[in-house]
Order: sequence, then C-alpha cells, then structure tokens
Amino acid sequence: MKRQQIRNLLSLAKVLEYIGKPIFFLFTISLIFVLTTHQLIKNTIHNTLLKFKSLSKSKNKKQKKFTFRLRFPILSTPKLKLPKLRPLFIIGLVTGFLIIGGFYYFILKDLPSPSVLKSNPPALSTKILDRNGILLYQIYKDENRSLITINSLPKHVIEATLAAEDKNFYHHPGIDPVGIARALTNNVSCAFNLQLCTSSLQGGSTITQQLIKNTLLSTERTITRKLKEIVLALRTEQIYSKDEILEMYLNQVPYGGTAYGIEEASKEYLGKSIKDVNLAEAAFLTGLPVSPTTLSPYGTTPYLAKIRQHQVLERMVELGMISENDKIKATETPLNLNASSNQILAPHFVMYVRSLLATQFGETLLSRGGLTVTTSLDLSIQNKLQQEVNKELDSLKSLNVNNGAGLIVSPKTGEILAMVGSRNFFDTKHDGQVNLTLAERQPGSSIKPLTYALAFMRGLSPSSTIDDSPICFRQPGSPDYCPKNYDGNFHGKVTLKTALGSSYNIPAIKLLNSLGVDNLVELARSMGITTWDDPTRFGLALTLGGGEVTMFDLSQAYSVFANNGVLKPLNPILKIQDANGQSLKLKEVKPSAQVIPETVAFQINQILSDNNARSPAFGYNSVLNIKNKTVAVKTGTTNNLRDNWTIGYTPEYLVSTWVGNNDNSPMSRVVSGITGASPIWSRTMQSLLSGKEDQPFAKPDAIVRARASCDSKHYDYFIRGQEPRLNCENPETGKIL
Repeated sequence: MKRQQIRNLLSLAKVLEYIGKPIFFLFTISLIFVLTTHQLIKNTIHNTLLKFKSLSKSKNKKQKKFTFRLRFPILSTPKLKLPKLRPLFIIGLVTGFLIIGGFYYFILKDLPSPSVLKSNPPALSTKILDRNGILLYQIYKDENRSLITINSLPKHVIEATLAAEDKNFYHHPGIDPVGIARALTNNVSCAFNLQLCTSSLQGGSTITQQLIKNTLLSTERTITRKLKEIVLALRTEQIYSKDEILEMYLNQVPYGGTAYGIEEASKEYLGKSIKDVNLAEAAFLTGLPVSPTTLSPYGTTPYLAKIRQHQVLERMVELGMISENDKIKATETPLNLNASSNQILAPHFVMYVRSLLATQFGETLLSRGGLTVTTSLDLSIQNKLQQEVNKELDSLKSLNVNNGAGLIVSPKTGEILAMVGSRNFFDTKHDGQVNLTLAERQPGSSIKPLTYALAFMRGLSPSSTIDDSPICFRQPGSPDYCPKNYDGNFHGKVTLKTALGSSYNIPAIKLLNSLGVDNLVELARSMGITTWDDPTRFGLALTLGGGEVTMFDLSQAYSVFANNGVLKPLNPILKIQDANGQSLKLKEVKPSAQVIPETVAFQINQILSDNNARSPAFGYNSVLNIKNKTVAVKTGTTNNLRDNWTIGYTPEYLVSTWVGNNDNSPMSRVVSGITGASPIWSRTMQSLLSGKEDQPFAKPDAIVRARASCDSKHYDYFIRGQEPRLNCENPETGKIL
C-alpha cells in the first residue's frame, strides 16, 4: 500500500523526468504558472473584499455617493490596484496557453485510435506448402508473421515475456512511472559510468507502450512521439483487456530480421511452433525484442543471446515464476537453432506459383494477407528429379552440357508434382534462376506425335505405309528443302507405327505436307501449345521441331495422349485459404475437354510404348525401355544440338526432361536421343513406378485388334470400321482366316 501511495504522488513528475530535460523544463514552467496564478487570484479576491469592506464602513459619506462608489469599483475595475505580480500573471497565462495549445497541436491532433488494432490486423506472410504440408517458402514484404492466440501459449512463454519486458503488466494502467524512473536512472548511470553498469539496458516502456510503438506510431525517437505513445497506451488499456493487449503484442513485436511475432520467430530460429518450446527456448525468444539485431543468433555476437537468456531466467526466479533448479536446468539445455533462417525449397516452382498468385490477388494481399497455399508439388518427387538432373549433368560436363530441367505431372488430374527449372537456382553463371520448364525451346522430334495424331484423325492407321525415300520441296526465294533422317539413311516403305516409333524424319515431313501446316497448328493449340500463335511463321520443318515450345506446354499436350484424349489443364495449386481459414479460388482455367478422340490417343500410346517399334532406331535394350512396365516415350534432339528432350508417360505419371545450354551453345555430338535427357527420364520414371503394378493404357471399345495383312505376323490396333477386310487362306488348312 505504501508503495502505491508513493507511486501516485510521484507519477507525473517521474514520467516527465523520463521524457527528458525539455519536458522537465516545460513542467517547471507549468508548475510556476499554477502556483503563480493561484496566489494571484487569492490576492485579487482578498484586496477586492477589503475595498468593499472599507467602503461599507464610511458612515460619514452620503448614501448616493456610497452607492456611486460601490458601483464604481465594480464597473470601473481599472481604478483598483492590481497586485504587483501582474507581469508574472501575464507570463504564466501565456505560457499556460502555449503549453495547452502545443500539447494539442503536437500530441493530440491527428492521434490514431487504438481501436484499429483489432480492425486492421497486422501484415501476415503467405505460406506456400507442398501437397503434404511441408513449407516451401514464405512470401512477405518486410514482416514475416504468423498469428498465435494467447490461450494456446504455454504458461512459461507468457511468464518469460512478462519477466523480460514488463513484470507489472497486469497491475499498471498502460504506463509504469516507477519502471520509467528506474530505467532512466539505470540508463543514465550506465551512460556516465560504463564500468559500473552490470545490468542490461532498460527501456522503461510497458508492453502496452511497445505495442503502440510497433503498430500506431513511427519509430522516430522524439519527445512528441513518446508523449503520443503514453496517451495512446492509456487509451488502449481502456479499450482492450490485458490478455488482448498481450496477444496483440506477441503477434506484432519484431524478433530480428524479418521475423515478426513470437510464432514466426519460434519457427525461424527453432524450427517449431511456439506451442512446443521448452523453458530454455522460451527465455531465449522472449529476450530478443529488447535488441533483436544485437541479440540475433545469426549475427556477429551470437553469444549475447545466451547471456540475455540467462538474464530472463534469473528474473523469472526473482519473481517466483520458476525455481532455482528450473533455471539451472534450462540454462544447461542446449538450443537447437536452425542452420538457416531463410530457405526456399523447389525455388523455380515456388516462383512460378508466386507469379500466378500475384496476378490474381495482387502483391499487397500476397505479401500481407497471410494466405496458406497448398500446392500440388510432392517434395520427395521434386528432390528425386533434382538429384537425377544434377547427377546426369555431372557426367556430361566434358560434352559442354551445363544445364537441365524436368517436369512431372499427373495426366489424370493435371497436378504438377515436380518442377526443376535448372541445375541450380542460385547459379548466376549459367542463369540458374531462368525456369527452363517455361522457356521457349525447339522440341526436335518430340513434337512428331502430334503430326501422327492428326494423320490418324484423318483416317490413316498405324499400319498405313509411307515411303521413306529422298524428297525435296520447293521454297520460293530459297533453296529446295530436302529433309534427311537422323541416321542419314532411307528405309523404304515403312508403316506409320515404325516411322513414329523410330522417329524417322522424312515420313513425318511427307505426312505434314499432305495434312497441312495450318491444321497441325490448330491441333497443337487445342492440345495446349500456346507459342504457335501465327501459322504463317512455320513451314514443313514444324514437325521436326521448327517451332519453339515450352516444356510446360509440351507436357500439357502429351498429357492429352496419356489421359485418353482429354485435356486436363496443368495446375500447381490444390487449395488457397486466407488468414481466417476461408477458401479462395483461382481464376477459372480451361475446363477439361476431349480435344482428340480417345481412339487416336490410344493408337499413339500403343506406338510410343511399343519397344519393337522403336528398336530399329534405338535398339531393343535402350534406356527408353522400362522393364515389365508399359510406358510411352519419345525423344527429341535439334539439328544444331542445342536441345535434347525425352518425354514419357503412363496413365499415372508424365515425366519431361531436357538438357542443353541457356546460351544456346551446341552440345557435343555424342549427346543423342538416348543420352543426355533420356537417362534422367529413365531413372526418374523407374523410381516413380518402383513397387507398383503395371498399368497398361485402357483400350476404348471402339478399338479393335487385327492384322494389317495376310503376311503380317503382328496385330495392330484399328478404329472400328477401319480394320482391313482380309481374306487370308491358311496355307496348312486351306481355310479363310
């Protein structure tokens, strides 16, 4: 009780003392003004009453004169003698008006309202997660923050906060004059005699004041800002409960770097939620706000964070929050800090998702809105693909192959499971931050299946034959175009199945010449190719890779084959939630659509998965053959050896890989269709299919299996009604087959 009385008597003086000499000077003037005017008024009243008294006792005067003289002092006050303190009165009056006016103009005018603390929530970071909830990245502008409720905090976290920042928090009205005076005394002592200063620097601000400082006011260190802080702290205490103020404080205060709020600080420094920290960790975290930069465990003086932790624990013992044994045990408990406080996983994918979010929701919501974005990416698959890309590139260094990329999607759902945009996102020498899954490159022969799909849609079948022989095409104003096969040979009459499986160039050129470039462009665009916007730019070489595509678009087109002719738009996002847990939706992408007949898709799948069809060019035991698995695959290499592709799929997975150089310098001629990108593809696909049953492509009801000729020993798949009508005689029995 005695302490409270002392506090009440000295509160105003000590607050002003803390603020500094200028305010103390104003306080002195104000005090003089009050004392002076008080005495002045007292003297004026006293002299006036004496005057009246002397007038009433003048019995020798006439009544009329008395009345006149009685009224005269009242009406003609100038004739009364004013006290000798008149100049002091004027000075005091003017000073008082200046103080009151200045206080209003500089302090109260345009003062923000504490009520906005609840209505205007703090900036929250957007979290990008993989499909299993693993954090890939956090997006924020200046403040990385996650909200926490006070009811979910362990008791020792709250107690450590009070011990470190404001032990009287639950007992003061928003400001603590005693604490201010004590801090001022200690800090001044330290300033004048550093050798005798053994305690840490004390701020004197209450938790309420710190909340105001970090939310409603600027960070400038001026007298006016401090006075505003005091006024707003008192107002805040009238609006909110203590628990609400403490919760807002714990969600707002900076803990170093970009970590704002104790929840984000716990995740950044300790890799866990604040709900799960022990006493030692709580003392460490709650000690940081006093000087986040100096006490940062990642800074130049990390040992100071440990010293500060000991101070917090000692204060908790003094306040009876913990025992001495608890303190000793916590002191001996090691702090397992994160090795890095700012990481990004699957960086090319994350930046791709970020661009989609920014386009729809804007940068402000993205950096302040606290979105939680669950993506389709599977980090384990992502890491495997990145590992295989790097492994193969290590073996290709001598062949001038410096970069690689890969994309894995689910054809059925369109979900992107992995996206490797380069060998190393942070490799500036080779433009590592360029996402090659989104860059335009020539696809080589990997584009050929679209030409054959168009041919099958026009009535041809895998068993249809074409002459792989020399041919030249006239080009007005240019030399004749005379295509050649990759192996430099001509193979005579071959089936379309063999021509596509072995990736012969001349049959593909002849097909496109008969089908029309415009028609191929139209089909490709319907299947997801977005870069072929002007058909007049292209010629017959388009079917050999003469038109640039992105890996993203090419994967989209191949997914149509894998998904029975249905285009399912590729999508990297499963769900988006705002800070309140409400679901948000991305703009509608293209709806699923049947863009080619399922029968045509099945025919392409059968050719690309037939090891016999590709064995003339690649051999029977090439890396393109996944043992005991039905996998469709196609390679592509540009003539200038700048791009090397492999794209293969099952009904469940589609894997696209590429190797080359960002600067378009050619690779060694040793890099071919089954080297470079193919080993990456093969090892990745084997990993995805390991331990799973073979999943053949589903045969549509409109597909029939038949022999193409009486001499053929092999059966092909035909669209019902297009199968050959054969009258083949069995040489042994003489019967018609």
